[in-house]
Order: sequence, then C-alpha cells, then structure tokens
Amino acid sequence: MTARWANTHAHGDPKPAVSSDDATLGFRSQTAEFVDEPLPVEGEIPSWLDGRLVRNGPGRFEAGGERFTHWFDGLAMLRAFDFADGRVRLTTAFPRTEAYRDALDGDASGQFATDETGLSKTLGWLRRLGPPEPTDNANVHVARIDGTLTALTEVPRWVTLDDDLTATGELAFEDDLDTTTAHLTRDDHRDELVGFGTSFGRTHSYELFRIPDGQHRREPIASVAVDTPRYVHDCVTTREHVVVVAPPLEIDLLRALSPFTEGFFEMLSWNPDAGTRLFVVDRDSGALIASPTVDPFFTFHSVNAHLDGRAVVLDLVAFEDAAIVADLSLDALERGGYDDAPQGRLVRLRVPLDGGDVTRSRRYDGGLELPTVPRPVRGRPYRYAYAQATDRTGANGLVKVDVRRGRAREWWERGLYVEEPRMVQRPGATREDDGVVLAPALDTTQSRTVLLVLDARTLEELARAPLPHHLPFGFHGRFFDRS
Repeated sequence: MTARWANTHAHGDPKPAVSSDDATLGFRSQTAEFVDEPLPVEGEIPSWLDGRLVRNGPGRFEAGGERFTHWFDGLAMLRAFDFADGRVRLTTAFPRTEAYRDALDGDASGQFATDETGLSKTLGWLRRLGPPEPTDNANVHVARIDGTLTALTEVPRWVTLDDDLTATGELAFEDDLDTTTAHLTRDDHRDELVGFGTSFGRTHSYELFRIPDGQHRREPIASVAVDTPRYVHDCVTTREHVVVVAPPLEIDLLRALSPFTEGFFEMLSWNPDAGTRLFVVDRDSGALIASPTVDPFFTFHSVNAHLDGRAVVLDLVAFEDAAIVADLSLDALERGGYDDAPQGRLVRLRVPLDGGDVTRSRRYDGGLELPTVPRPVRGRPYRYAYAQATDRTGANGLVKVDVRRGRAREWWERGLYVEEPRMVQRPGATREDDGVVLAPALDTTQSRTVLLVLDARTLEELARAPLPHHLPFGFHGRFFDRS
C-alpha cells in the first residue's frame, strides 16, 4: 500500500506488478440483501462523520437464464452506508420495479444493450402499436428531490425510495417536461439541482432544467437545438453557466425501427469528422453564450467548471474515442477486466466566451474515471479533484489531483479495485481537503467488498469496514448529511 505525491507530467513509478486476482467478480451477481447490518471496523472512523453514503449500480446480471449484454444493463441494487459515532451499518436492496419483475420472469428487454430482436421485437411493436415504455431500471445515480431519495437513470422513469431503499413508486413532477438525465448537478450556493435531457423529434434539442429545493418541479433553463442528437451522459455548471459536452457519438434514430437493433447501444455510431461540441448556456437568461467545435474526443464525466475572466475553465475525463462504451460490455470485461479498457485522462479546456480558440491541457498523466470534487467548490474555482485511478495492472487506486499545481497523490493496494470516491468535509472545515474520502473497493484476495475511509488531505487510510460478501461494481452515489 502506498500514498505519494507525484509530478503529474512525469511517468513516475512503474505500474505495480500484481498477480492473477480475479476482478471479474465485480461483474457477477449478488442477490443477498441487508437491512441496517452493523459492519466490523478496522481502524477508526472519525466520530464527526454523521450521515449516509448512498450508492447505485447493477446488482444482478442475469434474467431467465440469460446473461445481460452490458455492464450498464444490470438490475439496480441500492447500497447505503450509515455513519454515526464511529460506526457504520449497511443496507442493500433491489427496488422491485417493473424492470426487476420482468427480468425475473425472463424478459430483460428495453435496456441499454440488452433487448429482444427479430420477429419477437416486431410483434411486440405491433401489439403495442409503437415502441415499448422506457425502462425503470434506475441503476445509475441517486439524488434527494424535495426530501425524497430518488434513483436515477437516463430515461424519464426515476424511482422513489424509502429509507430502507424499498421502491415506493415513480417520481411524479409537477410539470410537463418529458426529459431527464442520470446526472443531476448539485449547487448548494443556489439551493438547486441542474440537469439536462435529449429531446427527439423533427428537430432535436438538449433541454436544460433546474429543480429548486423543496419542489417537485423542473424549471426550464434553455433548449439548445441540434441537427443530429449525440450521446451525452453528464453536464456541469459554473456559478453562471450550464455546460454540455457533446462528443461525436451520434444517435441514429432510424436504427430503432429495425427489428435487428438490440438496445440503444446499437443506435450509436462514432463520427469523428463532426468534432466535439461544447455548449455554454447562461443559467439565468437561457442564452447560448458559446458553442465551439473542437477536435473529437469522448467523455462520460465532467470534473468541475468555473468562470475565469471571460472564459469558462472546464475539467473533464477525456477518451480518444468512444471505444470505452463497447469495452464495458460484459463479454469484454470478463475477458480483460478493467486492465484492458481504454484510459480516460484529466483534461482542462479553456473556452473563451468571446469566440476565441479553445485551448486544451493535461492535468494528470495517469488514467482515471468517476471524478468528484468537494461540494462547496462545485462550479467554483477549486484545487482538488478525487477520482478512481485506473492506470494499474491488477488493481485500481484512488487519486487526489491538485489541479492548480499539476501534482497528484495516489493510493493503491494490490488486489483492490476501488470505486467512485466521495469526499466529505469535516464540519466547520476552512480548508478544501479537510475531511475524509469514502470509497467501496472490491478485495479480490478475500472475494468481498470493503468500505475505505481515507484522510482527504494525505490519502492515508483511517479505517476500513469489510462487508459480508462482494458487491458488483457500481456507478455513482452521494453522501447525505444527517441534517
């Protein structure tokens, strides 16, 4: 185990040589569920840590004896870690949604890459006189909307949850917008969530909206028209703007009409000649401030953004192309695991608002994904980003990047595959990195998941809590203070 500072513009130490630990365990189903299960703690969890880390991700990858096609298709399993008085308790649950019940009956159609094809698909369209309802397999993210814990997915069927993670229904908004996203950006300074969705029709558009605290209503911010819709997973805000990054992974809606198209995945095609579009929208007026096209790259996740003079500074995880989407299929992951997947890089784009050229620089040379920043600095000038470090053989690590100084501190342990980190600031903290980092990790040597608690300043391990079994690799989560 090591934690160290390194110059992010040098190659640094060689990758650790790790033996044949089986990370494919992270893509195998886990059907056990727990309610408020106390976990043993090795080390010491700070007594000030008082709240709940709720995470979302797939938990089951089979239906009717058939394996799903893609990691994104697994049935949602919510996981909650409750902290109080230096202790932690675990709750896990499958929301009993329509998608869950259908899958247990042998029908897992309508997912990202898993769908029926051929004659059965055509007959289904005829029976319904149109395409099927979007899936309610809300397995991507979570948010609190008007105090209600909600599981999010990329289609407009969000699932509300009770404290024990039981599904209580679909979230009903008090508006007529028909668009949602699996990522909502939280802005504590404005007391609102910001999101976007893609609207398809004779004309296509990205629909940007806000959800004010205490409301079940989405308020439109802007509608940005586009000729060809593209797959966009995330958006990011500054104090003044919403920024949408649209890689040239285009959506061919005509393929949806083919009986041989299996899932949304087969509607996607990479068109590098179109370049990557950057849309900067004023959060108050809805005006499109800038929309430059840059050399093609793919991205799932932005890190953070802020205004610097007359330019937006945008940090994101960039891939050379969209190969990562196919490489997250279960077949590819079980063959090579994370080790063979393309590496995302932390890239900074400076987007002038006066029409000047966009500049690009690298902030960290290692591979990384699933980035987060401390809540108070989201959309503001910041110094530290935390992420999963992926540029390893036989392990994933954690990385804390100092984006101002171009340095990074890394933590890794052989045989440990770390998921998305969440930084929680200590109450009353005045320093950005005063707090802890929480992250689940698959321990392949013990065939189980552990919850890591690290010092956010040094990345030194403070505690770990072993779970009774493994959890499949998840996607995203949030920490909710007890208040």
